[in-house]
Formats: sequence, C-alpha cells, structure tokens
Amino acid sequence: MTSHRCLVSSGSPLEPEIGFSRAVRLGTHVSVAGTAPIGPTGATVGPGDVYAQSVRCLDIAEEALREAGATLSDVIRTRVMLVDIARWRDAARAHGERFAHIRPACTFVEVSRFIDPDWLVEFELDAIVTEGEVPATGSR
Repeated sequence: MTSHRCLVSSGSPLEPEIGFSRAVRLGTHVSVAGTAPIGPTGATVGPGDVYAQSVRCLDIAEEALREAGATLSDVIRTRVMLVDIARWRDAARAHGERFAHIRPACTFVEVSRFIDPDWLVEFELDAIVTEGEVPATGSR
C-alpha cells in the first residue's frame, strides 16, 4: 500500500520562505502546524483577547483538517502555546467548545513570544483518519 503525501496551504507567503505547510497528511496521519490568530486580511484577530484568538486559531486549524480529509473527531492530540500561562483558561474555554466530547490528549505550555508580538496563543493539532481517501487537492 502506498501512502500519499497531501500538503495543505494557508496561502501564507511565509510557507515557501520557511518551507512549511499549514497541514500535512501522510496516509492516515494529519498534522496541523502551529496556527496563529491571523484574519483573512493578514491582521491579528482579537488583539489582547486570548479567547478570541483561540477561536480564530481553531477555525483555521479545523479548515486545514477538512482540506486534508479529516475532522475534529479525528484529532488525537492538541498543543496550546501561550505567552502568558496565567491566561490558560481563556484558551481552554475555546478548546473545550470544540473538543469536550472528543477529548484528545492536550498540553498547555508557556512560550516566551511568537513571531508577531500581538499573538497571544497558537494551536497545533494531530489527527489520525480512520476512514476515507487522501484528498486529490494539495501537493503530493
């Protein structure tokens, strides 16, 4: 059985510069890269608001999963990175709204900063798809 590699792009100009994809699916495994609270115009969503930024990060990550042929139900691990761990409950509320019934393994960590100082949180997700084919879209 041959596994196909599917790359999901967010359209960020940094992807080719850094050499990364928003998400990668190889066989049944999907990994979503660190996802920041960037809006459609490129501006930070919810400046100063960890909850609003968390919701935006999860919206982006969920779309990347969908493009890779996965859903939130396939997520087995999440990582939540915050610049101020004291504000973890704001990120946890957004996480719980999506994952209360799925309950993936989850880790919250504090980081010193992100690329953009307005970003307060980033999310990473890993999923295993138990059904379905690798989407025809994306690079292989």
